[in-house]
Amino acid sequence: MEEEDRGRRTADVKFETIKAEKVNFGRNNFLEVARKRATTAEGTNEFISVSRGYYLPDKTERFKRSLTIPDDPEIRAFVADKIKTL
Repeated sequence: MEEEDRGRRTADVKFETIKAEKVNFGRNNFLEVARKRATTAEGTNEFISVSRGYYLPDKTERFKRSLTIPDDPEIRAFVADKIKTL
């Protein structure tokens, strides 16, 4: 039973966007960097999300890809350092 439950996602996860910033590029694309919080029965977890999306003809946003980074100072410093060297 325990192994069957491993890897299953529960539907009772609540996501909250704490702060988000967006920049448009190209004809109808955007990049969003956001700090988000996921809350479950076990507790909460904050993370940083980098998402690429596009606008539909009616200006509705759709997301194509997303990368999440744990809200850990060591990991944030690593990512920031690597971005600076690109």
